[in-house]
Amino acid sequence: MTDSTSSNNKLQGKVAIVTGGASSMGEATALEFAAHGARAIVIADVQGEKGQNVAVSIGSNVCSYVHCDVSDEEQVKNLVDSTVKSCGRLDIIVLDLDLAAYDKLMAVNARGMAACVKHAVLGLVRIRVNCVSPGLVGTPLLKDMLGYENEEEDKVVESTYTLKGRLMRPKNVADAVVFLASEDSQFVTGHDLVVDGGHRG
Repeated sequence: MTDSTSSNNKLQGKVAIVTGGASSMGEATALEFAAHGARAIVIADVQGEKGQNVAVSIGSNVCSYVHCDVSDEEQVKNLVDSTVKSCGRLDIIVLDLDLAAYDKLMAVNARGMAACVKHAVLGLVRIRVNCVSPGLVGTPLLKDMLGYENEEEDKVVESTYTLKGRLMRPKNVADAVVFLASEDSQFVTGHDLVVDGGHRG
């Protein structure tokens, strides 16, 4: 039998909510949570079709989709309450940070985070508050923002990293989230883990 702390089973039995889990870094994080043995994963997003597709790709026995706009506190409360009711507990909640518009950014990342913490704290089995701060990640949003399409321009973005090799991808951020959500970081709290390839701004 594989030990629950083994490298491919870090989240064995845990229940997680991944906001923004229908695409990009949120989707990558949900997939990594499943790969590391999470018992239940709730994809919370406003992108219904994409969210349902991610849930199906992971498996309905493990993953479900809930429509939720985290800028609406009542929706966040219902999300957390329904998760705890159906799964019996909540171990992890992840807020996706990959947003462009400032107003939406503040509504989701500032007010949305506060709403998530406010309501999730009652359902979490153990409270550890940590944060992952990603730099420039190779996502469709980044390409839209910078207005490029090909791999040569990927190298331009990569050149801004101190750590070279390739353009940072959503999975690189998801791996950091898995670390903070797992028992490997059981004595880590109040930490902002920067995952930016040594970006030189």
